[in-house]
Amino acid sequence: MTADNQQERLDARWISGFVDGEGCFHVSINKVEKMSIGSQVLPEFRIVQHERDESVLKELQQFFRAGKVVTNHSARKELRIRKLYELRNIVLFFKQYPLRTKKKKNLEIFGEILELMDHKKHLTVEGLTNIANLCWSMNRKIKPRFLESSETLRQKSF
Repeated sequence: MTADNQQERLDARWISGFVDGEGCFHVSINKVEKMSIGSQVLPEFRIVQHERDESVLKELQQFFRAGKVVTNHSARKELRIRKLYELRNIVLFFKQYPLRTKKKKNLEIFGEILELMDHKKHLTVEGLTNIANLCWSMNRKIKPRFLESSETLRQKSF
């Protein structure tokens, strides 16, 4: 093991613990008129830190070979990973090095959403409704606006 190899310098178990405390698996459903069903699913994994700890975010970016380190708000930076193939690798990593907090359940749901997207289920109203309900069960359990829209309610009544 050489000290020059970035992946070998970061310990996978440390990363798992760090993400348990600081990471977030999030899925947004945004209204986008040009999409075939009028909505877009945007999954992301992110870790936010004060700008003084930006180097940790960059090390994690290099470790995962994924994402971008960007400004979050004022003095905060975040590692943001949005590409589906990179997100699949993140899910695989945490299956090998499991999370221990409630984020473990969020990761499972997140992985299920990615799988639904792999099967193009997000391109149907029924699939998107399923994804929205899964989103609702994650994190702070905020009901996605998609589930409250008149279009969704109309579709459910058929």
